[in-house]
Amino acid sequence: MKTLDVAALLLVIVGALNWGLVGVAHFDLVKFLFGATVLSSIVYTLVGLAGVYQAAQWRAMQRRWSAVPA
Repeated sequence: MKTLDVAALLLVIVGALNWGLVGVAHFDLVKFLFGATVLSSIVYTLVGLAGVYQAAQWRAMQRRWSAVPA
C-alpha cells in the first residue's frame, strides 16, 4: 500500500506545482508538456483521483506509515 501512497503523493505534488505555476505565471505545465490531448486529460484525471485518495486515506496512511515493524 505504501507504493500507492507514494504514487498518489507524487501526483498531488505535480498537481500543486502545476496550479502554482498557473496562478503565478499563467503557465500550464501539463498542457505545455502534453498539449491539449487525451494524455493531458489523463494526467489531470490521475492528479484529481490522487487528491481524492489522499483525502480519503489520510488517517489510514498515518497509521500505516507510523507503524513500528515487528
